[in-house]
Amino acid sequence: MKLVWIVGALLLGAPALGAAQQQAILGTWQFDLTQGPKKQGPRTVIVRADSSASYGNETVRWRLVGDSLALALGGEWVNYRLKVKGKRLTLSGGDLTEPVTFDLVGPPSTRPDSVPVPPDPDTEPS
Repeated sequence: MKLVWIVGALLLGAPALGAAQQQAILGTWQFDLTQGPKKQGPRTVIVRADSSASYGNETVRWRLVGDSLALALGGEWVNYRLKVKGKRLTLSGGDLTEPVTFDLVGPPSTRPDSVPVPPDPDTEPS
């Protein structure tokens, strides 16, 4: 009987953990220049609660899957291992040859109404 209560508590707590992790990645993130100025990748990334993320002129859809951040790129999901510690976010894997670290510099800006959230590759026809 105790096992039933433990599993129930874990299942009830799982959404809260997911929400906490989601809240931890929302914001405006700046590339950590101590990694080297020649390292490839976006310099500023904005992650919003509406499942959109923007960098440069690009806007993509994102979601969390376990300890990974999935981005909808080119009509399919690309998974990156995600580590958030305090105000530092590190991505690795996916199409990255080495980890990339960002520092939280503020809240996310609002996505302009003229920029739609890209479709979810799992629910939209190719």
